[in-house]
Amino acid sequence: MTAKIRKYILPNVPYLFALWFCLKLGTAYRLADGANIGMKIAGMGNTIGAALSDFAPGLVGFDWLVGIAGAALLRLVIYNKVKKAKKWRKDVEYGSARWGNEKDIKPFIDPNFKNNVILTGTEFLTMNTRPANPANARNLNACIIGGSGSGKTRFWLTPNILQAHNCSYVVVDPKGGVIGQVGSFLMKQGYRIKVFNSIDFKKSMKYNPLSYIKTEADILKFVDALITNTRGDGKEGDPFWQKAETLLYCALIAYIVFEGPEEDRNLITLVDLINGMEVKEDDENFRNAVDYMFMGLEKRKPDCFAVRQYKKYRLASGKTSKSILISCGARLAPFDIAELRGVMSDDEMELDRIGDRKTAAFFIISDTNPTFNFIVALAFSQMFNLLCERADNKYGGRLPHHTRILWDEAANTGQVPNLEKLVAVIRSREISLCLFLQAQSQLKALYKDHAETIMGNCDSVIFLGGREHTTVKELSEALGKETISMQTESRTRGQQESYGQNTQRLGKELMSVDELTTMDGNKCILQLRGLRPFFSPKYDLKKHPNYRHTAEADKKNAFDPATLFSTRLKVKPNDLFHVYEAGTVEEEPITGNGTVNEDIDADIFDYDDLDDPDAFV
Repeated sequence: MTAKIRKYILPNVPYLFALWFCLKLGTAYRLADGANIGMKIAGMGNTIGAALSDFAPGLVGFDWLVGIAGAALLRLVIYNKVKKAKKWRKDVEYGSARWGNEKDIKPFIDPNFKNNVILTGTEFLTMNTRPANPANARNLNACIIGGSGSGKTRFWLTPNILQAHNCSYVVVDPKGGVIGQVGSFLMKQGYRIKVFNSIDFKKSMKYNPLSYIKTEADILKFVDALITNTRGDGKEGDPFWQKAETLLYCALIAYIVFEGPEEDRNLITLVDLINGMEVKEDDENFRNAVDYMFMGLEKRKPDCFAVRQYKKYRLASGKTSKSILISCGARLAPFDIAELRGVMSDDEMELDRIGDRKTAAFFIISDTNPTFNFIVALAFSQMFNLLCERADNKYGGRLPHHTRILWDEAANTGQVPNLEKLVAVIRSREISLCLFLQAQSQLKALYKDHAETIMGNCDSVIFLGGREHTTVKELSEALGKETISMQTESRTRGQQESYGQNTQRLGKELMSVDELTTMDGNKCILQLRGLRPFFSPKYDLKKHPNYRHTAEADKKNAFDPATLFSTRLKVKPNDLFHVYEAGTVEEEPITGNGTVNEDIDADIFDYDDLDDPDAFV
């Protein structure tokens, strides 16, 4: 209400005085003696004193008419003057850029320090994405840019985890340093810890992508992510081969997920099926084991998704099919590694439930060998969709625990398909994405034209320092120009020596390229949507209230992810296993409940629908 008063009422107060004064002039005119207008105007000098002596305006219609007409005329004159006036922008003729200050950021900070995202040493952003004043709403997506050694982990990632908001964290952790630093603290705060370790699979929880596939659409999304992140760095060839691979992957995954037994619903089965698909170039009528599988499935479900995709793949000739299989085998070669097969045989990551309760999921990757980094991109691709669907279908559009995705080395862990669309819609589901880059050009190299869209959906951009030319040049342009005064002096020598001094205005970048590249290592630049940029100190990790709980502060707080795992086999009631006795013949295989299982050696796939059961040998 106060703002409306300042905007609409206060500017019009002077016109009320003008109305009152003109009204009194009307009263003086009415009281003056005279038979015509001229005589009455001349006689107003004798009546104006009496008219002004009474402050009350009176109720005479003529007086009010003169008052309103006079005030309206004054308003029209002023409006006309303002409209035709020259527009001066003193001191900002060449640019109005300036650094932000405490007053600018104050409306965006929560009084409770714990409820803020740490942006810099002096600027913070409330975790509440729906503040009382909608004009102060900002998404929590952020892009942190800094060269090697600029402190992305120490000055930004670690302090924000130590905030321990009532939210979940998904962290890409190169070398596993972050979980060792804050793991014990998170455990004490009641977090579930999940770890996928692509450096040492023996110290990793299991992740099975196929366990999250529920529909045919999920299959298409997964296959798209798989192909995107395993195509290598070379130039893309004929798209026919990629499309042909997609048909085969879709058919096999649909069979595994919707028709295969539960224990075989994993990528290992997919690899085994492709490895077992024999093709003869000179015999178009040759059928391998997988062909017979789909022939049987076609009899049971002729119109199912798996059959339709496989029939399209089978349109290829024997020679073409062999090339497709070779391409598939090369793409899935990493899954032939024994340790990786073990990790991906089951699922313990529970990516779809990260937002249900406080969870901290760490993806440990190698910063020198990117061979298995594509698995992180696969997991993230599924996770975004899973969390959005869970928020919509179970929680009415918002997860109970905000999920913060802290994606370090974002440009070196593969590509998430449609990230430019996902980053625009996850905010409403209580999900936020923080990208850590060494240079802005990395994002452009990975996402091409979509890089600008991704950056545009990050309301916070923090530059910690760097020398990459494209990054600092674009940042300098984004900061804008300020208007400065320049004084020049001149000296003329001759018979009569003269001196001159001239002052002029010009525009200068708020921070030039060379100033950015030589920026103090303790400083950073924050750009928050809708505000002036901030030139601030980086956040000091040692000043955080929870710093004492880190491994750096006390080695006793060091966390070993190996404590989360047990290599001891735990047999479930329905698990199948063999019992051996030394010196005796092999016993019949039995189940966990002690009953004999006669089908232990049976093939996991059903061929009973074939007309001739003996056709396949």
